[in-house]
Amino acid sequence: MTPLAVTAYTATSAIGSGLAAQLDALRHARSGLRPNDISSVPLACWIGRVDGVEDAALPAALASWDCRNNRLAWLGLNQDGFLERVRAARSRYGAARVALLLGTSTASIGATEEAYRRLDADGGFADDMLRPMIHTPHSLAAFVAAVLELEGPCLTISTACSSSAKVFANAERMIRLGLVDAAVVGGVDTLCDSVLFGFNALELVSSAPCRPFDAARDGISIGEAAGFALLERAELAPDAPQLLGYGEASDAHHMSTPHPEGLGAELALNDALARAGLDAAQVDYINLHGTASQKNDEVEAALVSRAFPPRTRASSTKGFTGHTLGAAGIVEATIALLAIEHGLIPGNLGGATPDPVCGAQFAWRSEQQRVDVALSNSFGFGGNNACLAFARAGFAA
Repeated sequence: MTPLAVTAYTATSAIGSGLAAQLDALRHARSGLRPNDISSVPLACWIGRVDGVEDAALPAALASWDCRNNRLAWLGLNQDGFLERVRAARSRYGAARVALLLGTSTASIGATEEAYRRLDADGGFADDMLRPMIHTPHSLAAFVAAVLELEGPCLTISTACSSSAKVFANAERMIRLGLVDAAVVGGVDTLCDSVLFGFNALELVSSAPCRPFDAARDGISIGEAAGFALLERAELAPDAPQLLGYGEASDAHHMSTPHPEGLGAELALNDALARAGLDAAQVDYINLHGTASQKNDEVEAALVSRAFPPRTRASSTKGFTGHTLGAAGIVEATIALLAIEHGLIPGNLGGATPDPVCGAQFAWRSEQQRVDVALSNSFGFGGNNACLAFARAGFAA
């Protein structure tokens, strides 16, 4: 594919708001996980909660959109000069020529939970919760479209944990087909009862901080995050990092368990490498999906071991942020971009005793080295998989 420039990007997660905070935590192996303090009734687990969401008041003109998910989106949009970069693109191309493509798994379902907890005497929503726009899966994208004043294609992608990775693929197709000239991509998901107790019902949640790829791992830690990126044609921004390729696959093996041989994951990986014109040996770093669940880590570690040479570095960063669900794709894409920009290989935080299936590719502690090409894996429920390939500006495959 013809590469696209990533002309702006930002992320806000449990390790901080904005790229500088993310980078500092990654460099110093500082986790954002803490004991659960958000569920409506106790649940013994650790979470990646973002500080400041409750204080992120929306402007008066946007008050009707108020809910925790949209407040996190607002907090995330106001980092790293991202709003200004989008406004400049809107001025350059026109509001109708910039697409908005956002991934989320639950959108503002936390607000709907609150509404049902506060039903009035007649069984209806309280007056302040009678806002249909926040009780819909499209709440996030509609809110961000209002913030950014964009009029181009506006899509919500909800494919579980691959949601905000697949938005990059949608953006590339729209730009290539001439439907738009640029695209804002990203994703937001917030902690709520549906997420915490839903995953706990699947016996996937650990009572301790998650330990990706550790031999004694026993489940995930759920987090929340917001992340965004601006994609434009590469020739317009020759000094920006690039999206070289993407891969998508759906093996539909099981509702919540990956294919035992990683079929869909490998198809997505191979698709990304082929579309980018890359050989596996050219990949310097892979940000792994690495949720710390038994089967996911086993399958992904085996895939890395058989597909990449020992020099390729690989790690999961969910020990820092928790599993941010529909926002995982964008958050981990920004970490891949930070690896390229700063030559940082984040360590696989939480993995004290490596699972024997892990190969020499795994970086258990942070490392400093040049990164020209970085991949980001996102593998969702239902076998809905995505892989993104990024490169330093000027890299020739």
